[in-house]
Amino acid sequence: MRIFLSTGEVSGDLQGALLITALQRQATDAGYKLEIVALGGDKMAAVGATILGDTSGIGSMGIIEALPYFIPTIQVQRRAIAYLKQNPPDLVVLIDYMTPNIGIGSYMSEHFPDVPVVYYIAPQEWVWSTSFERTKRIVSFTDKLLAIFPEEARYYQEKGAKVSWVGHPLVDRMANAPSREVARKSLGIKPEQIAISLLPASRGQELKYLLPVIFQAAQNIQSKLPKVHFWIPLSLEIFRDKIEKGIQDYGLQATIVSGQQQEVLAAADVAITKSGTVNLELALLNVPQVVVYRLSPFTAWVARKILKGSIPFASPVNLVVMREIVPEFLQEQATAENITQAAMELLLNPEKRQKTLADYQEMRQCLGELGVCDRAAKEILEMR
Repeated sequence: MRIFLSTGEVSGDLQGALLITALQRQATDAGYKLEIVALGGDKMAAVGATILGDTSGIGSMGIIEALPYFIPTIQVQRRAIAYLKQNPPDLVVLIDYMTPNIGIGSYMSEHFPDVPVVYYIAPQEWVWSTSFERTKRIVSFTDKLLAIFPEEARYYQEKGAKVSWVGHPLVDRMANAPSREVARKSLGIKPEQIAISLLPASRGQELKYLLPVIFQAAQNIQSKLPKVHFWIPLSLEIFRDKIEKGIQDYGLQATIVSGQQQEVLAAADVAITKSGTVNLELALLNVPQVVVYRLSPFTAWVARKILKGSIPFASPVNLVVMREIVPEFLQEQATAENITQAAMELLLNPEKRQKTLADYQEMRQCLGELGVCDRAAKEILEMR
């Protein structure tokens, strides 16, 4: 069975790898082999996909921010469509990566209507859609939509999609995550030492807009707690030089770690992090966090004019339950002072910390039960 799988960015590469592993397991149990060709990254390649184009570093949030990636995105989309034209697969699976995947899905619907298209982790139209045109387009070419959030399932079902709620794949991934004690031992962190994880970037633009304010907050915390140590998991190797320079410029006691993100997260007393999937990872590890996000002033202005405050939250932890579980500071509110104050409160106020952990337990109920990736794989393979 030949599957074409398309995703982008660091998080998509991870989700793709988890899904491919489950697909191969299910196919082996059923007695047949899979051939998977993909747009993705190193993690997907490591579990057996043939990578047609590396998209793990192609991605952005915003208008101005997206301009440097416009041509690479179009190029990789055209390469995928050219491949599909010559090598129509038995099945197409799309994961997130909205703009290229909408183009690929539309192409398949028009030219190969008999090839099923599955959308897994669909665009978050249920959160920030300003019109139903894009939603209609997604529904029009999607034969089955596998939702990871209950609200996502409800939204797309109401719009006419055939939907199955499978749960969030991080539930599976984090089931085998190290405990705080094991993680600290592997990183050489003493039990009494204060460890703070800094997660400023998985996209290039975030180094520009988020790294300075997060590192300034870290510097403030270090001045109040001289023995604190910061741990920074490296999402992409190409970010190393800028992060090292930032550590030097702000005089931080910090260590960059490559290939041990789960350990860095699990070992932390608190995390200061960009908004994204990593927020859910931290919640599943019971690590209190402060969430930060900034876009260019122009993008923020356009978003406010068009969306007019319709996005209630940025962090998926808060979005899942539609209330604030973790503090998040967006745009002008994302100041070093605000971040410092929120992080210090989570570190030093036991009541605030316990409230966060209790709220995490509530949020977990919305992420589904173990076996998410296998459920998704079964749903996909049933479409053959």
